[in-house]
Amino acid sequence: MSDKKSDSKQGKIPTDITKLSFEAALEELEDIVRSLEDGRGELDGAIKAYERGAWLKMHCEQRLQEARMRVEKIVVGSDDKLSAQSAEFD
Repeated sequence: MSDKKSDSKQGKIPTDITKLSFEAALEELEDIVRSLEDGRGELDGAIKAYERGAWLKMHCEQRLQEARMRVEKIVVGSDDKLSAQSAEFD
């Protein structure tokens, strides 16, 4: 089992972040952005928060991509039968 530090060094999203739902990760990311914009805290803390925010952003992007790939559109065929096809995104 790997820890957060080794995951981060290898370019993998830390396990504690991958366990978050999209909504929880986005909420935490928004909190980090507000905190950084307000200039609260010490420089080291801001750097760590920025790094965590980058991981949260990556996690959210991956979750959105996974959802996008799962979305299907309903198609009505010429015989009025319904079927599902992968949705195309521009």
